[in-house]
Amino acid sequence: MTTGPTPVPGPGQVRVKVRAIGVNPVDHKIYSGGPAADPSRLPLRLGSEASGVVDAVGDGVTTVAVGDEVIAYRAPGAYTTDLVVAESVLTPKPAELGWVEAAGLMLTGATAWHALVASGAQAGETVLVHGGAGGVGQMVLQSARLWGIGVVATAGPANHDLLREFGATPISYGEGLLERARDAAPGGYAAALDLVGTDETIDTSLALVTADRVVSIAGFARAGDGITLIGGGPGADPGTELRNAARAELAALAGRGKLVVTIDCTYPLAEAGAAHDYLRAGHAHGKVILLP
Repeated sequence: MTTGPTPVPGPGQVRVKVRAIGVNPVDHKIYSGGPAADPSRLPLRLGSEASGVVDAVGDGVTTVAVGDEVIAYRAPGAYTTDLVVAESVLTPKPAELGWVEAAGLMLTGATAWHALVASGAQAGETVLVHGGAGGVGQMVLQSARLWGIGVVATAGPANHDLLREFGATPISYGEGLLERARDAAPGGYAAALDLVGTDETIDTSLALVTADRVVSIAGFARAGDGITLIGGGPGADPGTELRNAARAELAALAGRGKLVVTIDCTYPLAEAGAAHDYLRAGHAHGKVILLP
């Protein structure tokens, strides 16, 4: 996390007094040897999303003012109490959206929109979503429902009611997955969205749709199969322009209650390591948030 003197925003920059910080798997992967690790990026500035109040602006800033409530994404170094970012990464926070929920909205929401757009699925069609109960999965399910796209989603039985709540038909992963997926959508699938990255999810997807209609945020080891990789991994399409364009709509939908950010738990910023351990253990059923 960032420590030291309170930073001063330069031209085109804004300083945000942080109220809440979103924790994401990439945060620990960049220092744990995962696909996102890159020694050339040292020293590491952890975090990419936060919510807070503008408390200083640099020269030339015109779209925000001191006192504005905002969501910051993509915001490198978000693990801090005083965040300096470019003016362009800020989105107004709806008054109806809480600080904690706002801090956990953008990365999962923008990833979900990117995945759905990349899939090419249209209203009236059905997609298969592997990992529907995770943070990105929940946003995919909710966004698909808003767009009129049907969803069959995998999860453990304990999360099937959650999937139904978000409008999806739940099925269990594990042995027999392909048969269950076929039975759940007799008309077939327009695309498969892999949010897990296992051989089971990729193999099942390839048996149901062509490789170019398999969109994965985690299946980097299967790039040779011709699947569509998105996000921050090697060879993936980062979708920066698309994700940035989605921010205002994501915030508006969340403010109106059309998108729900499920919060699993919060940790003090000083216990970021414990938050990473918890997330890495795979027990979270929603967003993990740090509080300064």
